[in-house]
Amino acid sequence: MIAAAPAAAAPREVPADWSGLRATVKDCQACKLCATRTQTVFGVGSETSPLMVVGEGPGADEDAQGEPFVGRAGKLLDEMLKAIGRSRKQAAPEQAVFIANVVKCRPPGNRDPEADEVEACRPYLDRQIELVKPKLIVALGRVAAQRLLATDAPLSRLRGPLHRYGPTQTPVFVTYHPAYLLRSPREKAKSWEDLKRIHRHLAEPA
Repeated sequence: MIAAAPAAAAPREVPADWSGLRATVKDCQACKLCATRTQTVFGVGSETSPLMVVGEGPGADEDAQGEPFVGRAGKLLDEMLKAIGRSRKQAAPEQAVFIANVVKCRPPGNRDPEADEVEACRPYLDRQIELVKPKLIVALGRVAAQRLLATDAPLSRLRGPLHRYGPTQTPVFVTYHPAYLLRSPREKAKSWEDLKRIHRHLAEPA
């Protein structure tokens, strides 16, 4: 299991509106990642989307541009979303998506975000989920899934079942990270099955 933040840590005040939250994240110094980032990567897409996609953390391209998933993996993610009629660009509600990460700053050398970094950033992700009110969260890859769901279970066990997150018990599906699919293209067939399942879930009546 992922270790929780120390019990003695006082809860941070997190703004309950988008503009305040963006400003707080922009200037955040809650963990050591603030010392090595170029800029924070808040998230992108529709703020009222029924679909929220969550990755692990920014890479070099994202750190430079301030937007999640902008490299080769980002292009593949856009293709995956397009296949189920979704887009990160401002779109009609039935096409919308919001994309974020479990940490808003790039871990040095693109290493996995550490437990204390994830917990320092979790109030921001929780507030984003609260504001978006997604019908479904999709976690991309092992690290994002483990950090989001506070588990050390392997991807092979996390992918498939429907999970729940937070007080609202928002449904969570786990699928492959686009970067993994670029390295292992034979897994794209399984990813397509996941995408069809995501599409079906979003099409179900609320």
